[in-house]
Amino acid sequence: MSGATLGAGAEARDGLPAAYEMVIGLEVHVELSTRTKMFCSCPADFGGEPNTHVCPVCLALPGALPVPNRRAVEFAIRAARALHCEIAAETKFDRKNYHYPDLPKGYQISQYDQPLARNGWLEIETEEGRRRIRIRRLHMEEDAGKSLHGEGDGEATLLDFNRAGVPLVEIVSEPDLRSPEEARAYLEMLRATVFYTGVSDVKMEEGSLRCDANVSIRPRGSSELGVLVEVKNMNSFRAVQRALAYEAERQARALARGERLERETRHWDEARGVTLPGRSKEEVNDYRYFPEPDLVPLRIDPAWVAEIEASLPELPEARLGRYQEAGLAYKEAWTLVAQRELGDFLDATVAAGAPLRQAANWLLGEVSARLNESGRPLAELRLTPAGLAGLVALVEAGTVTPTLAKQVFARMLETGEEPAVIVEREGLVQIRDEAALEAVAERVIEANPKVVADILSGKEKAVAALVGQVMRETRGKANAAKVNEVLRRRLAELRQAEPRG
Repeated sequence: MSGATLGAGAEARDGLPAAYEMVIGLEVHVELSTRTKMFCSCPADFGGEPNTHVCPVCLALPGALPVPNRRAVEFAIRAARALHCEIAAETKFDRKNYHYPDLPKGYQISQYDQPLARNGWLEIETEEGRRRIRIRRLHMEEDAGKSLHGEGDGEATLLDFNRAGVPLVEIVSEPDLRSPEEARAYLEMLRATVFYTGVSDVKMEEGSLRCDANVSIRPRGSSELGVLVEVKNMNSFRAVQRALAYEAERQARALARGERLERETRHWDEARGVTLPGRSKEEVNDYRYFPEPDLVPLRIDPAWVAEIEASLPELPEARLGRYQEAGLAYKEAWTLVAQRELGDFLDATVAAGAPLRQAANWLLGEVSARLNESGRPLAELRLTPAGLAGLVALVEAGTVTPTLAKQVFARMLETGEEPAVIVEREGLVQIRDEAALEAVAERVIEANPKVVADILSGKEKAVAALVGQVMRETRGKANAAKVNEVLRRRLAELRQAEPRG
């Protein structure tokens, strides 16, 4: 790909000169939450003392033979159907040959030309609008072990094979993504979708979801792909977005200097905010794939696939659409979808009788604030969907003001009591009686002659100060709209009573 001449006034987009566009494809590895490994009965649990979850099969000792984990195949099908993929009638395993110290066999059991699933898609939404991103394939494979560098005297590398053989699916997108923001949105939607299926906890911090990106740039409007660079070692959504933005800019700068880009693998350095060269990018032939001779092909029963698909829950894409149809903005809806416990709680609160909009306001506001303050999960708060629905009902009926409702909410979290019980015991019923409000309003007017004079001289905004005084005197029990009405009526009487000049 030859360099393009960039004018001094070329407008940048996504950190990239306007003359170029990015082309991004993501390869996402997801560890499946099976009880045992892909081809043996060793525990697939995260962590543990090094080299305690191992056996002759996952250590590749002579004479040990692999046996496929049926549950892992089921989980892979479950994830594939959630991603709208077509399931193969027959699939097989292959040997992918490469040599790392933490790969016991010297090859990985993976899938090459007959993957479990193909031709899926996910819809994403960004500021640029909604787009469908195609998924090329989903295939099964086993994980490698883990190299621990700098151990002992600081120079040794130790090997932990607990992770070797843990079942993975690799989900490969088509090169349909055009910006770091789209890549992040795709990855977030993919993570949420897989999490909803229950096949993985998709914790990036524990390595159960890992992402590599293939990124290139090309002149805007061109259909020819540029020189592909693979970026690895991105351990968060933010890292993916930053790494892709940096790499695209790096490639553009190199082309502007007339340099030739190389097909290579680069590693993201989070601390420095740069990608660093790793090795030349392997071609398919470098892996010398051939069918795994110790495993027979798998024939997938369509009835089994239908049974698995029928057991899927409502997925993020559908829940997101339902919330938006109910009037929530995209960001509000996505917050409730991405944090599944919030979405589940919202649906249960609506089932208990609360309007969705009002229940969502509480979850996005007061409830989320409490969760952030405490660092605890929602399940540990002394709050039930029925309790929240009851609080919403008290506000909707005018029994309590929004201000009083926050006091009731705080007491609910302290005591676990129903909101109606708290309101009755603590006398938090809203004051709507006009005579009572008129008496308080009169006292406030008499105590604030300067504010009243300002209002009578035309400073209408000063009425808010009097409203605030009434609300304070009634400890938030007064109906704010009614207070405003009473005050304005009394002020109008005072204005009429003023002597005419």
